[in-house]
Amino acid sequence: MNAPLTLLGTLHVLRPWWLLGLVVLPVLAVWLRRAERRGDAWQEAVDPHLLPHLLEGATGARRAWAEWLGLLGLALALLALAGPSTGKRAQPLWQSRQPLVVALDLSSAMLARDLPPSRLVQARAKLATLLRERSGGEVALVVFAQDAYTVAPLTDDAANVALFLDALSPDVMPADGQQPARAIAWSQRLLQQAGFAYGDILLLTDHADAAALAAAAQAHAAGYAVSALGVGRAQGGVFAGTGGLAQARLDAASLQALAAAGGGRYQAITADDTDLRALGVLQPRSAEGLASGQAAQIWRDDGYWLLPLVLLCVLPLFRRGVLALLLVVAAVGSAPPATAQAALPPPVAAQAPRGTLWQRADQVAYARRLQGVAAYRRGDYAAAIAHFSGLPDADSQYDLGNALAQAGRYDEAIAAYDRALRLRPGMPDAIYNRKRVEEARQRTSPPPSASSSSGNAAPPRAGSGQPPPGQAAKKGGDESRTDAAGRGGVPPSPSARNRPGAQTAAGRPPDDARPSPSQPSPEQARAQARADAALRSRMQQALQGRPAGAAPVQGAPAPRAETAEERERRLANQAWLQRVPDDPGALLRARLQLEARHRAEAGGP
Repeated sequence: MNAPLTLLGTLHVLRPWWLLGLVVLPVLAVWLRRAERRGDAWQEAVDPHLLPHLLEGATGARRAWAEWLGLLGLALALLALAGPSTGKRAQPLWQSRQPLVVALDLSSAMLARDLPPSRLVQARAKLATLLRERSGGEVALVVFAQDAYTVAPLTDDAANVALFLDALSPDVMPADGQQPARAIAWSQRLLQQAGFAYGDILLLTDHADAAALAAAAQAHAAGYAVSALGVGRAQGGVFAGTGGLAQARLDAASLQALAAAGGGRYQAITADDTDLRALGVLQPRSAEGLASGQAAQIWRDDGYWLLPLVLLCVLPLFRRGVLALLLVVAAVGSAPPATAQAALPPPVAAQAPRGTLWQRADQVAYARRLQGVAAYRRGDYAAAIAHFSGLPDADSQYDLGNALAQAGRYDEAIAAYDRALRLRPGMPDAIYNRKRVEEARQRTSPPPSASSSSGNAAPPRAGSGQPPPGQAAKKGGDESRTDAAGRGGVPPSPSARNRPGAQTAAGRPPDDARPSPSQPSPEQARAQARADAALRSRMQQALQGRPAGAAPVQGAPAPRAETAEERERRLANQAWLQRVPDDPGALLRARLQLEARHRAEAGGP
C-alpha cells in the first residue's frame, strides 16, 4: 500500500513507488543510443570524417530531438503518476447509516386478541409504519417460530420489504414454536454476511428465554445492538395453538433483560409511532459516530498539471499526417446514419431530420416527435404538422395525417395515411382514418372561393352521422390504439375557423367567425341541435366498443339480448373465479418449507 512521501517540507508524493521508474530512464537512453548506432550500416563502411559530408544531418538531428523529447515526456508522466501534491483539500466524509434487521414472531401466539383485532395485525401495521417513516439505512426482514427464516435480505429499498407484509401469518411457517434465540443468531448472521461490523436487531415478540438472552449478549459482543418491541398485553389473550386453546402474555421483564444484554432498548407497542421513536429505529444512527457535515483534510493530487507538458513532449513522435487522418476519421464518424426514406416523396424526404455533432438522426426525430405530440395535445395543429412533417416512420406519418385532417387539409391527410401504409402495410388505424377522411372529403362541397384559393375541403356538416375527420373510433379488446395525443379520439379542428362558412364538428359556428348574411331560422336551429345530440350519442357509443372499420349508422342499434348459452357460460366463469383461493402467502409458505427441507437434509441451519 502506497504511503505519502514528504519532500522539502511542502511537496508530498502520494504514490512514491512510481519514482523508481526514473531510475530506468538513463538505462533506456543508453540502450536507444546503442541501438541507433548498430542500425546505421554506414558507420562501418565509411570513415567517420566523411560521414557528415555524405549523410543528411538534419534528419538525424530531428530524430535525436524527438527521442530526447520522448524520454522527457516519459519522465514527466512518471512524475504525474507519482501524485505530487502541494496542499490539502476538504473531503466530505460519507455518512453511512446503521443497518436494521427486524425479526418478527410468527408463532401461533401472534393470533392472540389482547391487541385488537389481533397481535399479528398490530405488528404488521407497526412494520408498515417503520418501513414508511425510516430515513435511510438498509433494512432486512426475518420471521421466526420454531426456526428463523429470511423474508427480505438487507436492502435500502424499504418499499420492496413492505411488499411481503400482507403475506405474513403463522400458517406460512414450516413449524410452530417460539425460538427468539434463533432469530437473533440468524439476524446476526445476515449482518455479518453483508459485511457490516455494526447494526441493529429489533425483535418483535412477547417474551425472551435464557437462550435468547445469551444470543443477545453474543450479538452485542460482536458489535450489534439488540432491541425488543413488546407485542401484547400483560393480561394476555387466548389463541388456538397446535395443542388446543392457549394463553399468551406479554413478559416485559424478560424483554427488558434481553435489551440490556444486547445493548439495545425496550418499548411496549403503542398505537402511534412513539415506541419506534423511543427505540431509535426511525432515525438510524450514523456509523462510527461521524457527525453531520464532518469533513476530512486530504492531500490534493496535482499530477494532472503535468499532462499538457507530456502531450507537448510526445507530439513530435507522431508520424506526418496522423493528426490530419484523425480529423478525417472524426468527421466521418460524426456523419449521420442513413435512414430509410425510400417510401417518402422528395419534398417530404427533404424535411427528414439529420444528425448533428451532438445527436444522431433518430434522436433528432424523436425530439421532433415529442414536440409534435405536445402541440397536438394543446390543439396547435399547425405546429404539430410542422413537427411531424418529414419524420420517416409510419407512426409519425399517421399522426401527421391526423393533424392534417384536424386542420381540414383532407387531400394531404390522405396522402400522409398512404405513406404510413406504404411504410407499414395493413396498419388498421391508418386504414380506418383514411376511409373516414375520404368520406368526409366526398361528402363536403366547399364554396367556390374556398376551392379556388386553398384547394382544401371544408369540415363535414353537423348531423351527417359522421364524427370529425381523423377521429378513429376506439377498437374493442386489446387492439385499441391511441393517436399522437394519447387519446382514442381527436378534438375538432380549430383551424376550420379560418375558412369561410366553416363549422366545428359539433355544428356550431366558430367563436371568431363573423355571422353570415342569412341567419338560420328557429326551426333550423332546433334541427341542428337535435343533429348535434344524435352525433354526440353515436360518437360515445363508437368510443365504447364499436368495432374498427364498421360502417357508421344513422341510428344507435339496440343492445343484443344475451342468449341462454352465453349467460350460462358467463355464470360458470364467475363461479370458477370465485373458487380461486385468495392466498397471498402461498409463495412465501412454499419458499420457507423448501428452505426448512434443505436445512433438515443438511443437518441444521
